[in-house]
Amino acid sequence: MRTAARGGLDLVALPDSLLPPSDDPASLPGTLDAVGIAARVAPVVPGIGIVPTVTVTHTEPFHLSKAIATLDFVATGRAGWQPEVSRTLAEAELFGRTSDPREPGSLWREAGEVAEVVARLWDSWEDDAEIRDAATGRFADREKLHHIDFTGEFFSVTGPSITPRPPQGHPLTVLRGDEPAALAVAGRYADVVRVRADGIAAAAEARDRVRTAVADAGRDPEQVAVLLDVETLLGPGAADRLAELDRLAPAGADISASTLRHVGDPAELAGLLRDAAEERAADGFVLVPLALPTGVGEIVDGLLPALGDAWAPAPYDGTLRDRFGLGRPANRYTSPVA
Repeated sequence: MRTAARGGLDLVALPDSLLPPSDDPASLPGTLDAVGIAARVAPVVPGIGIVPTVTVTHTEPFHLSKAIATLDFVATGRAGWQPEVSRTLAEAELFGRTSDPREPGSLWREAGEVAEVVARLWDSWEDDAEIRDAATGRFADREKLHHIDFTGEFFSVTGPSITPRPPQGHPLTVLRGDEPAALAVAGRYADVVRVRADGIAAAAEARDRVRTAVADAGRDPEQVAVLLDVETLLGPGAADRLAELDRLAPAGADISASTLRHVGDPAELAGLLRDAAEERAADGFVLVPLALPTGVGEIVDGLLPALGDAWAPAPYDGTLRDRFGLGRPANRYTSPVA
């Protein structure tokens, strides 16, 4: 993450899931929680946003709202979150749930409800609700804390939150837009949408679908950035290293490309990204190194210089929302001033 910050990248995305460890002894035996990692790293690595994946299935939105709000405080307004759904029976069984996995439409409707409840809980404290008056012992003005009184298909939440409104108001919400059920939720709630595509033309079509979904939800497509995932393995000998990754992968693991992939010269990738930008195939890119930790250095020290001054990152000032040209959302529970 320090290397990414040194390069002036906008954010680091931390993947996560609820999948239990594989039975293969050669595979990774376990993982740490992405939100916990983000909260540990954000205070000591300034100058970059941090966006952990959060699996919202089997998880209460009240707890999620508190965790992401806290992350935004410790990151001084540089936090986001990427809601994801849990699809497998193995994951459900970890929580004592043994029913068959739900279909994607139901999972993503629940995820949309989570996004709605979380945003309402962030707004349940007005910006000036904190008093911190030691003389009277009052921490908050109770008149500026609001019940959200939400009742939906999956959740009923009264509120208010027990955590003050985050520095950004709403930490950046990143959602995937690769399947219809997810895209419908992204159209309504996302600040940033990530897509996968195997080429520039397919990426442009994916971007158009996202913009249509945003407009169908009554929002301005210009206020939602579409980022294309690009897998990278850069530098001399990259093809040989890719073959080595394939050899070392656990039995049955699939390391085939899930999106646009570039293996080889950073200058060639720079040209590809320029072409994608000129064709309006994406508003930006999520670079996914196939090998860590070396892959981040290859991006910062190889790709960024090849892109040239026109693509040089701006100094990182303000919040992660500022970085994407987004203002601080108005609080839905604050009375308008005449």
